[in-house]
Amino acid sequence: MIRGFKRQRIPEKILKAFEKIERNNFIPKEYRAEAYKDVALPIGYGQTISQPYTISFMLSILELRNNQKILEVGSGSGYVLALINEISKNSELFGIERIRGLAEISRKVLERYNGIKIIYGDGSKGLPEKAPFDRIIVSAAANEIPQKLLQQLSIGGIMVAPVRNSIVKIKKFVNENKIEKYPGFVFVPLVGG
Repeated sequence: MIRGFKRQRIPEKILKAFEKIERNNFIPKEYRAEAYKDVALPIGYGQTISQPYTISFMLSILELRNNQKILEVGSGSGYVLALINEISKNSELFGIERIRGLAEISRKVLERYNGIKIIYGDGSKGLPEKAPFDRIIVSAAANEIPQKLLQQLSIGGIMVAPVRNSIVKIKKFVNENKIEKYPGFVFVPLVGG
């Protein structure tokens, strides 16, 4: 899996995070033999852990730095947060997950990591009480750019979110946002309510 990432020119600090954080700790036992294949895998409750290449691509365009406040919407098994924790040192990380069982499982798996908080709730609304965020990553597809989340992004902050079948990167500015689209990806839908 890592060799494939090197061919894709994934940044070194992201490669190192994938080498250190063991994906098999974030998936059910029956799928652990497939943990290091570059495929999405079921994590229960009708949800999946994304394909590693997709995660690495999203993290590379998120432009993570140290000492940031970061939100993941649809935090699922907690794998992406563990990777971010390795890449973005001394950062405050929040994951919001609307499926209670997944929130509880990921909270337990992430106990050994400092600075990661898992909240059970509706991720489509974000986490306004903790805003603004320097970075927001969304791990489920919306039909349009999620405006409620964009409002919680700091000026100069970056949000990476699947919108339909593209990954969209939005850099927030005072008067106008810079938007880049990368087509050809598939995600589970972002569900609100």
